[in-house]
Amino acid sequence: MQVTPQTTLPQDTHTVRHAVIAMLRELGMTRIFGNPGSTELPLFRDYPEDFSYELGLQEAVVVGMADGYAQATRNASFVNLHSAAGVGHAMANIFTAFKNRTPMVITAGQQARSLLQFDPFLHSRDASELPKPYVKWSCEPARAEDVPQALARAYYIAMQEPRGPVFVSIPADDWDKPCEPITLRSIGFETRPNPQTLAAIGHALDAAKTPAFVVGAAVDRAGAWDVVVALAERHQARVFVAPMSGRCSFPEDHPLFAGFLPAMRERIVDLLSPYDKIFAIGAAAFTYHVEGEGPFIPVNSELFQLIEDPAIAAWAPVGTAAVGNIKLGVEELLSHPPLAQRPAPARKPAPPAPAAPAAGERMSVAFAMHTLASVRDPHSIIVEEAPSSRSTIQTYLPIFHSETFFTMCSGGLGHSMPAAVGIALAKPGQKVIAVIGDGSAMYAIQALWSAANLRLPITFVILKNRRYAALQDFSKVFGYREGEKVEGTELPDLDFVALAKGHGCDGIHVEDASQLGRVLKQAIAHPRPIVVEVEVV
Repeated sequence: MQVTPQTTLPQDTHTVRHAVIAMLRELGMTRIFGNPGSTELPLFRDYPEDFSYELGLQEAVVVGMADGYAQATRNASFVNLHSAAGVGHAMANIFTAFKNRTPMVITAGQQARSLLQFDPFLHSRDASELPKPYVKWSCEPARAEDVPQALARAYYIAMQEPRGPVFVSIPADDWDKPCEPITLRSIGFETRPNPQTLAAIGHALDAAKTPAFVVGAAVDRAGAWDVVVALAERHQARVFVAPMSGRCSFPEDHPLFAGFLPAMRERIVDLLSPYDKIFAIGAAAFTYHVEGEGPFIPVNSELFQLIEDPAIAAWAPVGTAAVGNIKLGVEELLSHPPLAQRPAPARKPAPPAPAAPAAGERMSVAFAMHTLASVRDPHSIIVEEAPSSRSTIQTYLPIFHSETFFTMCSGGLGHSMPAAVGIALAKPGQKVIAVIGDGSAMYAIQALWSAANLRLPITFVILKNRRYAALQDFSKVFGYREGEKVEGTELPDLDFVALAKGHGCDGIHVEDASQLGRVLKQAIAHPRPIVVEVEVV
């Protein structure tokens, strides 16, 4: 008997697509970030008017945009990718989203179920395995009618701390299959840390003579900025920023602010040596980038940790750890009566203003960032990806407010330029300024088109040093001689003004340091996305 595939359904039939659209609407996920392929098209037929489709020109850009949007809204974003090749393109920023602990429901198209046995064109073999290990959970539902429940489960898992991306592969013919609507459940996504462990940490801080805090990105992610400031002030603790932190979690103009820890064991121990009790809040203890030796913390000190991720607590080599939501844990510590106030430690001195370059010389990154800091609104949002300049940026472009600094916790490039687009979408009332290295910019330059297409007034400041400076600087760790050439690190002949205009953005080139302040003021006030290409040493 010949079987004819059914291509149309009665109008009153409730399908997988209907169930998923209703679920996304109820969850507030009406922006879909994507780059479409053939296997995803059935989702978008009869697309609802209250939904928007945020197009990125490459899948890594799509995920970067969705990452920034999810971080800024504190809700999972919905991403739609194309089968195996699209997921492959996106993997760098999926890795970064995993390290950023960004909640994200990532879907990918799959060939029709009836074709899968024939190894068809554009299918994804072992689709649920492809993005592992950098998703919290992944599946390809066994039946079409299971898709809505799988996506609901994916959302719950993405939002549960530690948050992160999840993945669901959906065959193209599933969307039109009949399906019952689903009822969403109410789930608490935060867990309260163990009260006995918190009590031990509280007693240790009360008994400390010279306490220090090390804050990480999870403080800002959890909305714990204010309570961490209050706890630091109660104990008069010096506050350091953990290595490789992707968010600002303490005001950098506060008298207790002590600066940034490098990702080197010996240097961390040296900087923390004056302190007898060290409390890592929302941070790994500690993230390293190079091999080290010796103790993990100073001799005669004790380490305590409050972290939402049990895996991070498990690998910490020393100390006592409480696992659970950062804000709930700090609020518990604050709920106990304070002891007598300690004297305040000496304030960290402000860095001297960098000198302007001599005539004919390129300006330093320090001068460029000091100039940007002097003209920007302190409530504007900085999105940064300039690894070779990060320590200089930290010194001369301080952050003062919660949710006004974003970068990647992964070290993977190509995140922050599209993330700036997502953040600007989420926070239309705040100015977004993206500070990007020239090498980093080329990993996701297509984000400029999305910014232009969405008419987002983002100011992209490209620090153009014409090289992969981070690798040149890092080469000394691996035994390179002073002045020895590091292959593959020169970037001549990139024209970011031309690239900006080619993607629909305005652009301007600056090499005269005396003009930088004026240009940046105009660029920040610009009503459309604009690229400011700054020649630096």
